[in-house]
Amino acid sequence: MNYATVLTLAASLLAVNAWGQVYRCGNEYTNSIRDAREAQARGCKLVEGGNVTVIEAPQRAKAPAPVRAPVAGGGARTDDNQQISRDNESRRILESELKRVESRQAELLKEYNNGEPEKQGIEARNYQRYLDRVAEMKASIERNESDIAGIKREIGRLPAAGAR
Repeated sequence: MNYATVLTLAASLLAVNAWGQVYRCGNEYTNSIRDAREAQARGCKLVEGGNVTVIEAPQRAKAPAPVRAPVAGGGARTDDNQQISRDNESRRILESELKRVESRQAELLKEYNNGEPEKQGIEARNYQRYLDRVAEMKASIERNESDIAGIKREIGRLPAAGAR
Protein backbone atom coordinates (compact mmCIF):
# COMPACT_ATOMS: atom_id res chain seq x y z
CA MET A 1 0.00 0.00 0.00
CA ASN A 2 1.53 3.34 -0.99
CA TYR A 3 1.52 6.44 1.20
CA ALA A 4 -1.02 8.31 -0.91
CA THR A 5 -3.52 5.47 -0.49
CA VAL A 6 -2.81 5.38 3.23
CA LEU A 7 -3.33 9.11 3.51
CA THR A 8 -6.56 8.90 1.51
CA LEU A 9 -7.81 6.22 3.84
CA ALA A 10 -6.75 8.30 6.83
CA ALA A 11 -8.61 11.36 5.61
CA SER A 12 -11.77 9.43 4.90
CA LEU A 13 -11.61 7.77 8.29
CA LEU A 14 -10.98 11.05 10.06
CA ALA A 15 -13.94 12.54 8.24
CA VAL A 16 -16.18 9.81 9.63
CA ASN A 17 -14.75 10.17 13.12
CA ALA A 18 -18.24 11.00 14.32
CA TRP A 19 -19.17 7.33 13.68
CA GLY A 20 -16.31 5.90 15.73
CA GLN A 21 -12.71 6.12 16.82
CA VAL A 22 -9.89 6.19 14.27
CA TYR A 23 -6.76 4.18 14.96
CA ARG A 24 -3.35 4.19 13.32
CA CYS A 25 -1.83 0.75 12.95
CA GLY A 26 1.63 1.35 11.43
CA ASN A 27 0.93 3.05 8.08
CA GLU A 28 -2.71 2.00 8.05
CA TYR A 29 -5.62 4.00 9.46
CA THR A 30 -8.82 2.23 10.44
CA ASN A 31 -12.09 2.75 12.28
CA SER A 32 -12.98 -0.94 12.31
CA ILE A 33 -11.47 -1.60 15.75
CA ARG A 34 -14.22 -2.20 18.30
CA ASP A 35 -12.43 -1.39 21.57
CA ALA A 36 -9.14 -0.34 23.16
CA ARG A 37 -8.12 -3.94 23.94
CA GLU A 38 -8.32 -4.93 20.29
CA ALA A 39 -6.35 -1.80 19.33
CA GLN A 40 -3.67 -2.62 21.89
CA ALA A 41 -3.47 -6.22 20.71
CA ARG A 42 -2.91 -5.05 17.11
CA GLY A 43 -0.42 -2.36 18.20
CA CYS A 44 -2.66 0.51 17.10
CA LYS A 45 -2.86 4.00 18.56
CA LEU A 46 -5.92 6.24 18.77
CA VAL A 47 -5.74 9.26 16.44
CA GLU A 48 -6.76 12.44 18.22
CA GLY A 49 -7.18 15.91 16.70
CA GLY A 50 -5.49 17.25 13.60
CA ASN A 51 -6.56 17.27 9.98
CA VAL A 52 -5.19 15.16 7.17
CA THR A 53 -5.23 16.19 3.53
CA VAL A 54 -4.86 13.36 1.07
CA ILE A 55 -4.11 13.23 -2.64
CA GLU A 56 -4.60 9.75 -4.01
CA ALA A 57 -1.96 8.46 -6.38
CA PRO A 58 -3.00 6.74 -9.62
CA GLN A 59 -2.93 2.96 -9.53
CA ARG A 60 0.12 1.38 -11.12
CA ALA A 61 -0.30 -1.39 -13.63
CA LYS A 62 1.21 -4.62 -12.34
CA ALA A 63 3.51 -6.60 -14.59
CA PRO A 64 2.26 -10.10 -15.32
CA ALA A 65 4.02 -12.81 -13.35
CA PRO A 66 6.26 -15.08 -15.41
CA VAL A 67 4.73 -18.45 -16.20
CA ARG A 68 6.87 -21.35 -15.03
CA ALA A 69 6.29 -25.05 -15.00
CA PRO A 70 5.65 -26.56 -11.55
CA VAL A 71 8.32 -28.84 -10.13
CA ALA A 72 7.94 -31.86 -7.86
CA GLY A 73 9.43 -29.87 -4.94
CA GLY A 74 6.68 -27.25 -5.25
CA GLY A 75 8.87 -24.42 -6.62
CA ALA A 76 9.14 -23.17 -10.18
CA ARG A 77 12.27 -24.07 -12.18
CA THR A 78 13.50 -23.89 -15.69
CA ASP A 79 14.94 -26.83 -17.57
CA ASP A 80 18.69 -27.27 -16.91
CA ASN A 81 19.50 -27.07 -20.62
CA GLN A 82 17.40 -23.93 -20.94
CA GLN A 83 19.18 -22.35 -17.96
CA ILE A 84 22.60 -23.28 -19.36
CA SER A 85 21.59 -21.70 -22.65
CA ARG A 86 20.47 -18.51 -20.86
CA ASP A 87 23.69 -18.36 -18.83
CA ASN A 88 25.80 -18.83 -21.96
CA GLU A 89 23.86 -16.12 -23.79
CA SER A 90 24.30 -13.77 -20.82
CA ARG A 91 28.02 -14.50 -20.74
CA ARG A 92 28.32 -13.86 -24.49
CA ILE A 93 26.49 -10.52 -24.21
CA LEU A 94 28.53 -9.41 -21.19
CA GLU A 95 31.83 -10.39 -22.82
CA SER A 96 31.00 -8.48 -26.01
CA GLU A 97 30.00 -5.47 -23.89
CA LEU A 98 33.26 -5.78 -21.95
CA LYS A 99 35.27 -5.75 -25.19
CA ARG A 100 33.39 -2.66 -26.37
CA VAL A 101 33.93 -0.80 -23.07
CA GLU A 102 37.61 -1.80 -22.91
CA SER A 103 38.22 -0.53 -26.44
CA ARG A 104 36.47 2.73 -25.50
CA GLN A 105 38.75 2.93 -22.44
CA ALA A 106 41.83 2.56 -24.63
CA GLU A 107 40.58 5.41 -26.87
CA LEU A 108 39.90 7.62 -23.85
CA LEU A 109 43.34 6.96 -22.37
CA LYS A 110 45.06 7.66 -25.69
CA GLU A 111 43.16 10.95 -26.08
CA TYR A 112 43.79 11.88 -22.41
CA ASN A 113 47.56 11.50 -22.95
CA ASN A 114 48.44 11.21 -19.23
CA GLY A 115 46.52 14.38 -18.38
CA GLU A 116 47.98 16.49 -21.18
CA PRO A 117 45.72 16.11 -24.22
CA GLU A 118 46.27 18.17 -27.36
CA LYS A 119 44.71 21.64 -27.19
CA GLN A 120 41.87 22.18 -29.62
CA GLY A 121 40.94 25.41 -31.41
CA ILE A 122 39.95 28.08 -28.93
CA GLU A 123 41.60 26.27 -26.01
CA ALA A 124 44.95 27.83 -26.97
CA ARG A 125 43.49 31.21 -25.99
CA ASN A 126 41.02 30.01 -23.32
CA TYR A 127 42.95 27.89 -20.82
CA GLN A 128 39.92 27.32 -18.56
CA ARG A 129 38.11 25.63 -21.42
CA TYR A 130 41.09 23.29 -21.79
CA LEU A 131 41.08 22.51 -18.06
CA ASP A 132 37.33 21.81 -18.16
CA ARG A 133 37.77 19.39 -21.07
CA VAL A 134 40.66 17.61 -19.29
CA ALA A 135 38.51 17.25 -16.13
CA GLU A 136 35.62 15.90 -18.22
CA MET A 137 37.94 13.40 -19.90
CA LYS A 138 39.24 12.22 -16.53
CA ALA A 139 35.66 11.76 -15.26
CA SER A 140 34.80 9.77 -18.40
CA ILE A 141 37.80 7.51 -17.84
CA GLU A 142 36.77 6.91 -14.22
CA ARG A 143 33.16 6.12 -15.23
CA ASN A 144 34.41 3.75 -17.88
CA GLU A 145 36.69 2.00 -15.35
CA SER A 146 33.67 1.59 -13.08
CA ASP A 147 31.68 0.10 -15.97
CA ILE A 148 34.48 -2.36 -16.70
CA ALA A 149 34.62 -3.43 -13.04
CA GLY A 150 30.83 -3.88 -12.95
CA ILE A 151 30.76 -6.00 -16.09
CA LYS A 152 33.60 -8.16 -14.76
CA ARG A 153 31.66 -8.64 -11.50
CA GLU A 154 28.58 -9.73 -13.45
CA ILE A 155 30.62 -12.18 -15.51
CA GLY A 156 32.12 -13.56 -12.29
CA ARG A 157 28.63 -14.23 -10.90
CA LEU A 158 27.73 -16.45 -13.83
CA PRO A 159 28.44 -20.18 -13.58
CA ALA A 160 31.36 -21.43 -15.65
CA ALA A 161 30.57 -21.73 -19.36
CA GLY A 162 28.51 -24.87 -20.06
CA ALA A 163 28.53 -25.91 -16.37
CA ARG A 164 25.53 -27.01 -14.35
